[in-house]
Amino acid sequence: MASFVAMLPGDIAQGLIWGIMALGVYITFRILNFADMTVDGTFALGGAVTVMLTISGMPIGLALIIATLTGVLAGLSTGFLHICLGIPDILAGILVQMALYSVNLNIMKASNKALSVDKYVLLVSLRYIVPTIITSLIFVAVVIAVMYWYFGTAQGSAIRATGNNMNMARAQGINIGTMKVIGLALSNGLVALSGGLIAQYQGFADINMGRGSIVIGLAAVIIGEVLGNAIFGKKMNFALRMIFVVLGAIIYYIVIGIVLWLRFPSEDLKLFTTVIVAIFMAVPYLRERAVNSYSKAGKKGGKS
Repeated sequence: MASFVAMLPGDIAQGLIWGIMALGVYITFRILNFADMTVDGTFALGGAVTVMLTISGMPIGLALIIATLTGVLAGLSTGFLHICLGIPDILAGILVQMALYSVNLNIMKASNKALSVDKYVLLVSLRYIVPTIITSLIFVAVVIAVMYWYFGTAQGSAIRATGNNMNMARAQGINIGTMKVIGLALSNGLVALSGGLIAQYQGFADINMGRGSIVIGLAAVIIGEVLGNAIFGKKMNFALRMIFVVLGAIIYYIVIGIVLWLRFPSEDLKLFTTVIVAIFMAVPYLRERAVNSYSKAGKKGGKS
């Protein structure tokens, strides 16, 4: 138990950083209703750009900003393939994801690059957990505040309308193609920002560091929604949803930490991840089914 408690701050720090990526996934998956698979490539892109720019002597803050902008460009590329060339959303994301693998290799000139906290001034690091948690909390708070403000503006509301009902949004004069492209750009920008922070945290960028990140993002979104709806129900507003998405990422990493603490085989980690995601995805469906069955039973009892 002492070893698990010692691991807990690290799990919280990772959950907070990955929570930023989960907020990006939330934009496409929930707000825009777009199945974007670009995330795996964009996450590694953010890490690669951050590490290489920092190694070249650029301040870490500026390196993170540029990494975020490269993520925006990746989202714009997916939007271009989908809107301008008519490629289906999933396939457009997969194509950009595959292209980013080569792009990331060209950026790093190797499969991985180290970034030592002893040589460079970093914002977050595995070696300094408490300051990392504080810094990550600040990043999360700023991202949530900006998202809450932006999606309350006319353009943000148009993006939400596009995701809710595309035909109705088009009938209201909204350019749904433009809204999709903007949503994809914002989403992948946040994913790249998270990738840049994770590269600092773990001390290196790797060509495969984004593999499976879409699953982690979806897990955080679904876990957060299930818990938020269980606690607040219909009172859960947009701000609470974003907060619970980040909490979902933290809970996900705590669960993964429990799996590792119990010394399950590390090669089965992806299997446990799949099981965790499947369970939380099934909860809303099973709950709704149970409610419907009880209501039907009540109606039958009343008629008899």
